[in-house]
Amino acid sequence: MKIIAINAGSSSLKFQLLKMPQEEVIASGLVEKIGSEDAGFTIKYNGSKDSKVLNIPNHGVAVKLLLDGLIEHEIIKTIDEIEGVGHRVVQGGEVFNESAELNNVTIAAIESLASLAPLHNKAHVIGMREFKKVLPNVLQLAVFDTTFHQTMEEEAYLYATPYEWYEKYGVRKYGFHGTSHQYVSEEAIKLLDNKKDSKIIVCHIGNGVSITAIRDGKSIDTSMGLTPLEGVPMGTRTGNIDPSVLGLIAEREGKSLEELLDILNKQSGYLGVSGISNDSRDIAKAAHEGNHRAKLAMQLQAKRIADYIGSYYIRLKGLDAIAFTAGIGENSSEVRNLIVDHLEVLNVKLDQKLNTTHGIVGNIASKDSSVKVFVIPTDEEVMIAREVYSRL
Repeated sequence: MKIIAINAGSSSLKFQLLKMPQEEVIASGLVEKIGSEDAGFTIKYNGSKDSKVLNIPNHGVAVKLLLDGLIEHEIIKTIDEIEGVGHRVVQGGEVFNESAELNNVTIAAIESLASLAPLHNKAHVIGMREFKKVLPNVLQLAVFDTTFHQTMEEEAYLYATPYEWYEKYGVRKYGFHGTSHQYVSEEAIKLLDNKKDSKIIVCHIGNGVSITAIRDGKSIDTSMGLTPLEGVPMGTRTGNIDPSVLGLIAEREGKSLEELLDILNKQSGYLGVSGISNDSRDIAKAAHEGNHRAKLAMQLQAKRIADYIGSYYIRLKGLDAIAFTAGIGENSSEVRNLIVDHLEVLNVKLDQKLNTTHGIVGNIASKDSSVKVFVIPTDEEVMIAREVYSRL
């Protein structure tokens, strides 16, 4: 059975075609710069990679290009071989506490939540509508980043703002990267020999960063909030900040709220502190060359991540494992070191030989560490495909 996992952005379309239930990736790829004459289409299959630059005016053309590409490269014979489609959706609000089959009602509901994720939900809906046109009789599911965090209790997800804001506008913490946190925590539980009442903290560290406390497979708290801006400093996001800063800069520089939020989302974090880049590899290189601000950018992030780990250790009343995942979490031994250096009081220790082994997966804690430290590559597409497969 073949299932395709889709992640539609405002100008991009990522995909993976998987054979289920074997969870084998048959093909993957990306359509980028949709809406331009020099858009790109890349497809990977059987160890090969094919890329082209062409005019892709809209998502409809991108979807056709993707499906035609699968046939052209003889990955499938016809689109009838695709028996399910899973769409990643960033924001499900309180409307969706599980994945939902796509129809006019659910698509409209997803679109209605766009104010909570304006950069994402509108783009997801465009992708959904185009796939529904081409594959109208195929099961299609929306799989939400926020669903995994619906198990949080009120004290964890409510802000101490006027309660009416929550009642009227849904102002609360929703959390994100839920599909990743779920996948990684499930893998961590396996590594703990399926321990009951497991206590795990997952650190999803990429260009976006979120930390989640997970008890017995359920999210009890997470760092991202109403939007992905809350939490720790990221590639271009500030993470937590005193809101009064906005008033100060608005007054001194005459910037609008929209401009300020754009700066907090796109010009802060690694990029803002270092002044160099949002890419951790560039930051690490500059830090090694003696650039103080690059080093500071890494230290700021590591300290804040450790703050969350300490807080969640208390929430969980102990800790079995910390799991690092996503681009930086999986690949940067230096970032893992910076974080764990703050955790001496919890007796968390790394085996430096294992930590610095390229491509390491599994436990990298030293034998005398009180907490296991896992490196687990995330696989959101597999989680999406599993969800679709379970409905077929």
